[in-house]
Amino acid sequence: MLEPIITIIVVPRERFSCTQESLESIYEHTKLPFKLIYVDGNSPTKVRRYLKAKAAEKNFKLIRTDYYLSPNHARNIGLSDVDTKYLVFLDNDVIVSPGWLEALVNCAEETGATVVGPLMCEKKPIHQTIHFAGGESHIVIDVHGRRHLREKMYKQGHQVVNLRPQLQRIQTELAEFHCTLVRTEIFERIGYLDEQMLNTKEHLDFCMTVKQVGGKIYFEPDSLVTYVPGPPLEWSDLHFYMLRWSDAWTLASLQRIREKWNLSEDGYFQTKYKKLGVRRVATIIKPLVRQVSFGNENKPLKRLLKKLDRKLNRFLTNRYAKMLPQRKIELPAIKKELVAL
Repeated sequence: MLEPIITIIVVPRERFSCTQESLESIYEHTKLPFKLIYVDGNSPTKVRRYLKAKAAEKNFKLIRTDYYLSPNHARNIGLSDVDTKYLVFLDNDVIVSPGWLEALVNCAEETGATVVGPLMCEKKPIHQTIHFAGGESHIVIDVHGRRHLREKMYKQGHQVVNLRPQLQRIQTELAEFHCTLVRTEIFERIGYLDEQMLNTKEHLDFCMTVKQVGGKIYFEPDSLVTYVPGPPLEWSDLHFYMLRWSDAWTLASLQRIREKWNLSEDGYFQTKYKKLGVRRVATIIKPLVRQVSFGNENKPLKRLLKKLDRKLNRFLTNRYAKMLPQRKIELPAIKKELVAL
């Protein structure tokens, strides 16, 4: 067999109940030789046992922590063990399709791309509704010298069957961490991913950093994958989901990208502030209200649960912040021999 030139790093996104479906799709639909590093951030017992058994069966590296992980922290843990020319960051709720990895690698080999993103779909039924087909991520300076973040995702909401025949490989400005191929040598130049970007806009920060040092980002429509978002389907998902989409993590991430790139606190950020907690409301509170109210909206109950949610969310994030410094894995220096074949 050929020595693999690519490592797949799977990390937790927002829940664990899609673990088996995602992992099995990788082994079913990936023919190109690859290494796999699976970063398991405190999954529940059933998932932990499944991953331990599959790691023994498939001989992949399983790294487990006894605490929940922010996305970039998890990616960095996997990155610290990579020794191949390329890597793919893949969330644990992504379902891949036949030929997905070959298409990403071919694009990188033929274009010299630093980063390659696939045609990303969302939700079930899989591979039907486009979430992302390339996009924009850059700084715009207005007449007063203020810096504004420009973010745009292409083709969101379109149907794959209608649009895919028209899509072509293009150089773009944005790829998402749901699934993205990276030429590993770039980390020698930019270091590890920024772990102060806790839960949002970390892909913008990464792509702008890559472009800042001269890297190229491509969109490859021949690679088709789907991420399957929440709601958290099992009680064991709830704690991680609430931490992952906590108000504190979101505010810290927005502050980090604004300060790091010297951005004006404009309407873009004001809109994000107003939407704090919107995921928890949509995926936990609203379904619960409808369930206990026999399908009715019940606005008083919804308001009460939103207040309780904010208090619980503060408690969870404060407790996590106190615990993490004693447990967080210290990462080694970026390896310099990563691109050796």
